[in-house]
Amino acid sequence: MKILVVEDELKVGKALAEGLRGEGYDVTLARSGEEGFFLASAQPFDLIVLDIVLPGRSGIEILNALRKKEIRTPTLFLTAKDTIEDRVIGLDAGADDYLVKPFAFPELCARIRALLRRERADSASKLKLADLEMDLNTRSVRRGGNKSI
Repeated sequence: MKILVVEDELKVGKALAEGLRGEGYDVTLARSGEEGFFLASAQPFDLIVLDIVLPGRSGIEILNALRKKEIRTPTLFLTAKDTIEDRVIGLDAGADDYLVKPFAFPELCARIRALLRRERADSASKLKLADLEMDLNTRSVRRGGNKSI
């Protein structure tokens, strides 16, 4: 499983990457909002762990831009922004989960596993044959990328 970690604090980013690699994940570390957005747009990841306060683009701006590009990679905000309002803004921006720093590494790993399980279950409900796609959850059909009724 490929995880993109977008974290500008060097020590935190390295510790996250090392810990997640120890759990068996393939981790790419980005240290700015611009780098994180570029990587998330340019290659597929199974999960994004995203700080909110970043140089360049904020995590909220990154996630908004990814969602506008129809990139639906599960995303967990990992941030020091800890008010209820911050959490609501993050989740409303399209995040799948939100964890406040400081955090317990085993809890982060459990949340990652839960998000990855959910993504696998969602993808199992999508059928594709040539340019025909059916989503059993939403009961929608697409042909050639165009949504049908």
